Amino acid sequence: MKNTIKSIFIREEELNSMFENLKVLELASVLAGPDVGMFFAEQGAKVIKVENKLTNGDVTRQWKLGSENQENAVSAYYSSVNWNKQILFYDLTNYDDKNEVYELVKTADVIIVNFKPGDAEKLGMDYETLKSFNSKVIYGEINGYGEKSKRSAYDVVLQAETGFMSINGTNESGPIKLPIALIDVIAAHQLKEGLLMAMLKKEKTGLGSKVEVSLYDSALSSLKNQATNWLMNQQVPKPMGSLHPNISPYGETFTTKDNKQVVLAIGNNKQFNTLLKILDASHLINDQRFSSNQLRVKNRKALDNELQPLFLREIREELMKQFIQENVPVGALNSIDEVFENEDAKKLILEEKIEGIQTKRVKTSVFKIT
Repeated sequence: MKNTIKSIFIREEELNSMFENLKVLELASVLAGPDVGMFFAEQGAKVIKVENKLTNGDVTRQWKLGSENQENAVSAYYSSVNWNKQILFYDLTNYDDKNEVYELVKTADVIIVNFKPGDAEKLGMDYETLKSFNSKVIYGEINGYGEKSKRSAYDVVLQAETGFMSINGTNESGPIKLPIALIDVIAAHQLKEGLLMAMLKKEKTGLGSKVEVSLYDSALSSLKNQATNWLMNQQVPKPMGSLHPNISPYGETFTTKDNKQVVLAIGNNKQFNTLLKILDASHLINDQRFSSNQLRVKNRKALDNELQPLFLREIREELMKQFIQENVPVGALNSIDEVFENEDAKKLILEEKIEGIQTKRVKTSVFKIT
């Protein structure tokens, strides 16, 4: 395998170029680390991704759907977080290859790593070693359970151990993992924030930094109100499907006359009353069972029974027009193919040819700065 694959650096007009003079070295694989690298690539940075020559590159190259062409060099999974990067293949146990990486370190502004526990030190890619080549470098590390833990981390295991699976699903289904590697995505966002803080520190002091984020801490930080319901009220959250423990009707789904579905996110009495008027159910406005959010939470099953027949009388598209016009938070429940029929969604797609394969993915960063 050749040591280098040249990638075309695409500059879309709408992309920010704040980091176009930034050089990022990505010594990371799978999802979280490459997601951070792609964030910098989207902002105009030159991102150099080093993949393991001995294993034919990032393991996710081989994580293919049954329907994907097995001969393709990259999978859709790999493509989701690898865009606009220069790809280099090296064996970090080889003296010459390792020195090639050290040469890259000397001119790098940011380094992203997510080695297995102990591997960074064994390979000479830990912060202390790389800092000796470039004292001002910012080193971003994602690990599983903190630097002192030697335990390998996998998203579904983290979802189980940090409570996510226990609150996802229903009583009938039992615990269910979220259908994306959400803990990896959350950890990637945490590392982005940490790296940006370190870049600000460097701007002010001229000093480099090490930024370390664990999947475990990232997951716990994202429990938000579910954690606080326990910490303040000793209420252990139970799986409720799409329902919200504090708000009703919020998360309830209803089927319309044309066999399509909508989900409600009603947060106050005004929204609830407007919902009832649109559904021609004003008689429920004075029903004491539903006169406040707290009562609606207590009587949500009865409310569900009242609302379902009302939705079955209506066509979803016509209802949605009224909900949007009256600012009632109701969403059409779309499949992924329906999502990308929307012109606004299409604007977030990035395309690139990687090793002869036309690839597509959704942008990592969707903010706008003016």
